[in-house]
Amino acid sequence: MGAIKSLAKDTAVYGLSSIIGRFLNWLLVPLYTHVFADAEYGVVTYVYSVVALALVILTYGMETGFFRFANHERYCSAEEVYSTAMTSLAVSSALFFAAVMLTLDACAAAMQCAGHESFVALMAATVALDAFTAIPFAWLRYRKRPMRFAAFRLAGIAINIGLNLFFILLCPMIWEHDPGLIEWFYDPGYGVGYVFLSNFISSAAMLLMLIPDMTGFRWRFNTTLWREMLRYSLPLLIFGVAGIMNQTLGNIMLPWLVSGSDGIAQLGIYGANYKIAVVMVMFIQAFRFAYEPFIFAQARRDASTPEETNRVFALTMKYFVIFSLVIFLGVMAWLDLLKYLIDSSYFVGLRVVPVVMVAEFFFGVFFNLSLWYKLTDRTIWGTWFSILGLVMTVGLNILLVPRIGYMGCAWAAFACYGTMMVASYLVGRRHYPIPYDVRSCTLYFIGSIAAYGLMLLIPSGIGTVPVIAARTLIVALFALAVMKRERLTPARLIPPALRSRLMRRR
Repeated sequence: MGAIKSLAKDTAVYGLSSIIGRFLNWLLVPLYTHVFADAEYGVVTYVYSVVALALVILTYGMETGFFRFANHERYCSAEEVYSTAMTSLAVSSALFFAAVMLTLDACAAAMQCAGHESFVALMAATVALDAFTAIPFAWLRYRKRPMRFAAFRLAGIAINIGLNLFFILLCPMIWEHDPGLIEWFYDPGYGVGYVFLSNFISSAAMLLMLIPDMTGFRWRFNTTLWREMLRYSLPLLIFGVAGIMNQTLGNIMLPWLVSGSDGIAQLGIYGANYKIAVVMVMFIQAFRFAYEPFIFAQARRDASTPEETNRVFALTMKYFVIFSLVIFLGVMAWLDLLKYLIDSSYFVGLRVVPVVMVAEFFFGVFFNLSLWYKLTDRTIWGTWFSILGLVMTVGLNILLVPRIGYMGCAWAAFACYGTMMVASYLVGRRHYPIPYDVRSCTLYFIGSIAAYGLMLLIPSGIGTVPVIAARTLIVALFALAVMKRERLTPARLIPPALRSRLMRRR
């Protein structure tokens, strides 16, 4: 249980920074949806979908490769692995930015930004910076520095949000009363461009904050190590590209599959409502930050007792499923209030929320299952699973989007991640069997869907507050039923150190 508690502690720290950061970014959604028309917000959604894909390509699996080789018995110096990975990403990021700048007009046209080439230039620079700093952030995770990691992330997010508020809210007010004060740097017609400018400045600031973590040791580039890292990581690149395309390809395809100019507007509605489901994404991201270094360190530490390691992995999966399902039900219970994070003109897309939340849950389970091919160096299997999902994503989007619009994107993601999850579990049973409590996990999933069904039966005519109260009661009953079955008490959920401290105060 000590390993589980350590993972829970790191997940809590990473989760707190991720949740606070995402929540603060989440608060920008009402601003964007009130200030920008759905077509303008569609441009933001489209550009960030492409950016997410570019970021995966530019990191080419080096984060996971770094953790693998930093914990490898062959390389006693983690600094050597760190500097080799960082040098590789520095060169590739610089080459990417140069390539975009040389083909700027064509890139802008392809990204729905024709006439706004500066949008693409800013995001290319941002992606290059974020790709490079991925390894210094991984270094903080490797060194068990979650507080420093969280502080830098939150500082970058605070800068981004502050600049958004400055450019999108404050500057227009100043412009109305005294334009001469800001006309030397502010253009009211630049619109969504200030979203991209704010992001670039925040990424540059995080790079400056990370400089102390990129110095103080001898930089070495080990060519042999680099080749081995590439050999390990390149399948993860294909896996990552296919995986992120499963997440973003629907957004990228939607404007091309819907006739007329309605496509980019539909994308704006879909993107805004997807933000409501970000709670599940936050939890999975926080878990991922802590889990990836954890599994490699755990496997190395308990190499002589693989049964204990596998038991820890199985228990981790069950707790992940439980917490994810409670999060899903909590969002569904409070959806009547959470929807006000977006403008009422976007409410028509609220029906995507439960579908994409379950899809993200499937992806989280798939990420848990992925440890078997990462630990056995069979990362090619991650590629096959992602390609399988990608084929489904493309096919279902082409089939569904022209008929049901953005709901086709949501159902394609649902089917894609569900299929990848099941495939990874079935193959993993043969290559690296782990005693997952499939029966309990399945039972809890079915129970959560049944609880959501009960929520839908509550008549909305009784008023918003009674509806939310009744739905919250259903969530509480679900959580209590799970705790009783797992023999969990509130006291056992409190970390021992905090529990003893509370007892002393009494």
